[in-house]
Amino acid sequence: MTSEIRVTKRTAALILAAGLFIFLLYLYFFVPFEEFLTTIRQANLLYYLLAIGCLFITMSFYSLTWKSLLHIVSVNVPFRRALQYVWVGTFVDILVPAESVSGDISRVYLVSKDSNENAGRVVASVVGHRLLSGFVLFGGFLISSIYFILAVGPSMLVKVVIAVILACSIVFQGLLLFLCIRRDVTEKLVNWLVNLLCRLSRGRWHFDRLKNTAEKMLTSFHDGIAALGQQPRKLVLPVLFSVAAWFFDLFIVVLVFWSLGSFGVAVPLSLILVVYSIGSGLQVIPVGVPAEIGFFEIILTSIYAFFGVPIALGAVATLLTRFITLWLKLLVGGVCVQWVGIEVLKKKTPSD
Repeated sequence: MTSEIRVTKRTAALILAAGLFIFLLYLYFFVPFEEFLTTIRQANLLYYLLAIGCLFITMSFYSLTWKSLLHIVSVNVPFRRALQYVWVGTFVDILVPAESVSGDISRVYLVSKDSNENAGRVVASVVGHRLLSGFVLFGGFLISSIYFILAVGPSMLVKVVIAVILACSIVFQGLLLFLCIRRDVTEKLVNWLVNLLCRLSRGRWHFDRLKNTAEKMLTSFHDGIAALGQQPRKLVLPVLFSVAAWFFDLFIVVLVFWSLGSFGVAVPLSLILVVYSIGSGLQVIPVGVPAEIGFFEIILTSIYAFFGVPIALGAVATLLTRFITLWLKLLVGGVCVQWVGIEVLKKKTPSD
């Protein structure tokens, strides 16, 4: 197992390096080199350090949101643990090309193992967390898009692109909410998945045993969702925490442009909001590449250029932002993975 993990990490590292190389090739062929260097040299270190600080504030509020939802479904996890598991989930998300889903699974596993709670309630908290974060992101995108269209008056093509992304966001959030509400539909979906897993296992997994486990988890999951829906007053605090996490995550990008002397001049806040929302939506689409490295940087730089931002400025802003939201997350998440592993080993020692 250890050798498999090492191979996985080594493979992911090679793919990350290849993706970064592809982005560097894109910069070399499509971005004016002198303009790129001039832009990056003028970066203000103080504002950039503040942007790095915003990352840790964002992760703290994100963890507080999840901890509050766990408390509502009667799963008590200390804030320190929730923060650790969020960082671990982020690390897994970056390395495993199934954006967000892999991190959610790791969080469910860690909390279930740590608290000995039924995984269904933990899943309910994670799904509720995803729904809440999605609605906050969608609300910010909707408001910023309306403001951007009224203030800037972009072309019809830009309006169509924004409308399509808004429609896709509504469909995704609506589908997730529908599955949470309609237990009968969720049961059919789970039974289909159980049948599929049993067929793929070729007899190694027993259908009845797996189905019973899935039904218990499903019952616990819907109990947790019901608890979230029946106590709207208790959702006030998670909503506030989620909005704060969204604000500081957005503020990372604002401070990056501020450090380049372009916020409010070449790049208005409404534009940053729109591009940030589009980028956040793109990151939940699995493309089979860890962290979408290379792919995401090129797309984000192209989106900035599409909205009229000078390509060198968009490229530098993307590079500086991704250093914080990807490479720094990978570093801190890796440290937390090691730390959580050490704590698990300590629990297994006879002296405890």
